[in-house]
Amino acid sequence: MIKLSPSILSADFSRLGEHISAIEKYGADWVHIDVMDGMFVPNISFGAPIMKAIRPLTKMVFDVHLMIEDPGRYIKDFVDAGADMITVHYEADKHIHRTIKYIKSFGVKAGIALNPGTPVALIEDLIEDIDMVLIMSVNPGFGGQKYIEFSGKKVAQVKALKDMYNKELYIQVDGGIDSSNVKKVIECGANSIVAGSAVFKNDEIEKNIKALKGNF
Repeated sequence: MIKLSPSILSADFSRLGEHISAIEKYGADWVHIDVMDGMFVPNISFGAPIMKAIRPLTKMVFDVHLMIEDPGRYIKDFVDAGADMITVHYEADKHIHRTIKYIKSFGVKAGIALNPGTPVALIEDLIEDIDMVLIMSVNPGFGGQKYIEFSGKKVAQVKALKDMYNKELYIQVDGGIDSSNVKKVIECGANSIVAGSAVFKNDEIEKNIKALKGNF
């Protein structure tokens, strides 16, 4: 089953609780929480206290994407705030295997994210230790960017590793996904879809989610 994980970075923060309730009502599976530190990426978003505040609002999986330098420093904070899955960037961590093991020590699922310029081959030795690979289909840091076309090839490469190791693995795509291209990335092997602007645009959440899931 393909999981839809709307990125609340594109929600109206003055109506965040309302928007979280709406995505749950209209068929989203997870809540994608983009954490930015202004160092690994140019933008700053929010941290564990905001996540902790919204945790009681839904039983949906909290899919936490840490776009931060040296993410191991903050894993426990996000576990304590209610994360169900924590994804860290291969490029941001000098000791990525240790950080993955640390995340899993809390009983939380662990993922690795790859920027557009990072080859899939670099994570082959880690596949058996992780629960998800996140393929960034834009350069991280800003919402509303255009999908990078070669991302589908990278999704297919992860799918090949998944099959080679007979591994249960979420293959997530994040960046520029909408109803015009979501079917294409699913055909390449994606089974978890992050969408921000495509879910929250024009405050037509029900319509937007139906348009996306109509391609699943």
